[in-house]
Amino acid sequence: MTVKAYIHSLKDHEHDRHMLGEAEIVNRIKDNLYLAEYNGVRCTAIFNPFAGAFFVDDVYGIVHNVG
Repeated sequence: MTVKAYIHSLKDHEHDRHMLGEAEIVNRIKDNLYLAEYNGVRCTAIFNPFAGAFFVDDVYGIVHNVG
């Protein structure tokens, strides 16, 4: 499913704000850990119920050898 999500690499460092983008949630790995895809990069994501949004980590959460 395609969702609006906060994408790690889009962070506005000057104002210390997270920025929204579109990412694909590919599947659920386990409790509150998801496989996501952003700009062709497969990575991890979590859902933050307080923010009501996914947070996609395409910087430190890159997943290699998905299979």
